[in-house]
Amino acid sequence: MMRKVSPKMLDYQQYCRAKTPILSAMVCTAIIFFVYANSIISTISLQSFSVEPQQIFGELHIHTTERQIMSTTIFKQPLRSMQDEIKEVDHSEHKSSVIPPLNLTEEERIMWFRRKVPGFEILKSDNLTKEFHSRVLEFFNNECSVQFFMTWISPVTSFGRREFLALESVLKVHPHGCLLILSRDMDSIQGYRILKPLLDRKFKVAAVTPDLAFLFKNTPAENWFEEMKSGNKDPGEIPLAQNLSNLIRLAVLYKYGGIYLDTDFIVLKSFAGLRNAIGAQSIGVSKNWTRLNNAVLIFDMNHPLLFKFIEEFASTFDGNKWGHNGPYLVSRIVQKVSERPGYNFTILPPMAFYPVDWNRIGGFFKKPESIAESRWVNAKLLQLSGQTYGIHLWNRQSSRFSIEEGSIMGRLVSDHCVICDYKYSS
Repeated sequence: MMRKVSPKMLDYQQYCRAKTPILSAMVCTAIIFFVYANSIISTISLQSFSVEPQQIFGELHIHTTERQIMSTTIFKQPLRSMQDEIKEVDHSEHKSSVIPPLNLTEEERIMWFRRKVPGFEILKSDNLTKEFHSRVLEFFNNECSVQFFMTWISPVTSFGRREFLALESVLKVHPHGCLLILSRDMDSIQGYRILKPLLDRKFKVAAVTPDLAFLFKNTPAENWFEEMKSGNKDPGEIPLAQNLSNLIRLAVLYKYGGIYLDTDFIVLKSFAGLRNAIGAQSIGVSKNWTRLNNAVLIFDMNHPLLFKFIEEFASTFDGNKWGHNGPYLVSRIVQKVSERPGYNFTILPPMAFYPVDWNRIGGFFKKPESIAESRWVNAKLLQLSGQTYGIHLWNRQSSRFSIEEGSIMGRLVSDHCVICDYKYSS
């Protein structure tokens, strides 16, 4: 891609052709020095973002290679088309309308939110939301080997190639499964166009506008939702859409049962044999879990653990602490009920869904540069094929990386895509 050159970058040529030779030489030299220094600073700045490894995998010779790959990973911005840049602008503008300004008191934030509530689409009830339950029943209709749910509370224009890959991987591994996306924005003509390549291949996927009042009815979240919808509750500094997603996934599984997946996920093998399971994100030296995560949830309808999750969300909601209403919530509750009778569920080890932590995900995107690194990639892929149902890609971090051809992610994309038009970086 040719780099765009601004007029200011070309000014030095005009100075170097100035009529006064001495002045011309001085100005030209100064500008060249500035450009050269800026180049050095830019290089140093990039190097300062390298990712340091904090976890060991595999045998000793593999372990050394992984350290090299992880430690040389640079935060690189993927090449983007003009359309991608427009999407990014649309996304930020959409979010700014529901993220409160910084440094407000609780009272000021409630007043701000009360003014914004009428324009917050996800909270609205209309003719479309009234059709939600019937559309869900019609969609699944006892024809699905496995039923999956995702949520998307963002503009349809920000649903990109990475998110589409999540859909592809789910349906390729589960060709007779059904995937329902709870999203008002995706439940549109634009959303249909995004899903059409999969629909044309006879996969069962759809987007439906959720009815939150229905989802939360007769659950501990019912009163919480009414307070929030009326603008009488503090949403906190964290985007309310993020916390709503944490609650919606619990409620939709409680009402219908099935599997919830985040959209920054790539599925590697069938979930059909899993039931009432949640994944550990990390384990301690004693091999007991230290943190769970809610990016993957697999539960039967009306499961009592889901009820406890919803109850905890409503009673301890805090919109100012990241993770408090999500991964930390499920960790708190499982810790409380682990010794109590009546809760039948399984905690799967990190390799099931979280085989790489968020601060090491960059190594999965980097192509091997040596024979040793190629061996590490092959060993890691073999390990994933045996123990991993899917990989959470930690999109908050991994969106900074390009998928390089020959990398772990490059190989996984090739093996688990359906449309397979992904362009790799060099």
